[in-house]
Amino acid sequence: MANAAVDDECKLRFLELKDDRTHRFIIYKIDEEQEMVVVEKVGESVLNYDDFAATLPANECRYAIFDYDFMTEENCQKNKIFFIGFPDTARVRSKMIYASCREMFKQKLDGIQVELLATDSAEIGLDVIQYKAVQTEQ
Repeated sequence: MANAAVDDECKLRFLELKDDRTHRFIIYKIDEEQEMVVVEKVGESVLNYDDFAATLPANECRYAIFDYDFMTEENCQKNKIFFIGFPDTARVRSKMIYASCREMFKQKLDGIQVELLATDSAEIGLDVIQYKAVQTEQ
């Protein structure tokens, strides 16, 4: 399934997040029956990191986009768009499918600024997101 199709809604919701900032996050899943990446959930722009983290299933693979707002050391408001692959505790078959489709899927989403591949929820904690966002500014 390395050549899974990408539903048009995936790109549309990403552009809304990137250009219009109408969403805080997007959760994507691979529909194995359709062999297609689809939108599973869209989080409104008023939601925060905790809302995002609460939507991620504990033991199932997902791709996620998270729009993170932060202040730089110079006191400038910035944002970074994260691509997150999660988690490593899923079934082996599922991990293989998600890993094989990841690069193709990321190429469809022009504007990702930071990639974060996490094996568990601790690796996508707010502290990690914040650190990666600031690190990419330097």
